[in-house]
Amino acid sequence: MTNQRNSIFRLALVGGAVLVATVPAYALDYLSVATATTLYDAPSVKAKPLYVVARDTPVEQVVVTGAWVKIRDSAGDLLWVEKQWLSAKRTVIVKAERAKIRQEPDDAAALVFDAERDVVLEILEANPAAPAGWVKLKHRGGQIGYAKTKEVWGL
Repeated sequence: MTNQRNSIFRLALVGGAVLVATVPAYALDYLSVATATTLYDAPSVKAKPLYVVARDTPVEQVVVTGAWVKIRDSAGDLLWVEKQWLSAKRTVIVKAERAKIRQEPDDAAALVFDAERDVVLEILEANPAAPAGWVKLKHRGGQIGYAKTKEVWGL
């Protein structure tokens, strides 16, 4: 699934004239880590292992090369992981110091729980019917609610 980001400019040379067009830039596919696994600096188990990432951590797929996938993590780092350790399950990670998870997609709605930075939450609706700027999520403990999209990463 892709998600719209800021617009970018595309240049084209047509008949000696430079044409500039603004087109929407899209994020690449978001995936999650299927099981705790090691991330590397190159596409090989002989490459330098950088660190282990926890199950369900969201990642952004950048490049697929055979059995390896170059990913971007929530910090913006580019890393490599074996494709077999990735899942299509959609999750996000809290990037705000504390995200308020509400019963409804409204700042005035009842608070279900607070999620601290780096907590991973499952996306329940990839294309939520909620107003723009909100996403419906589920905590691994079973609580369900809405968070502001600006407080999470992985959309």
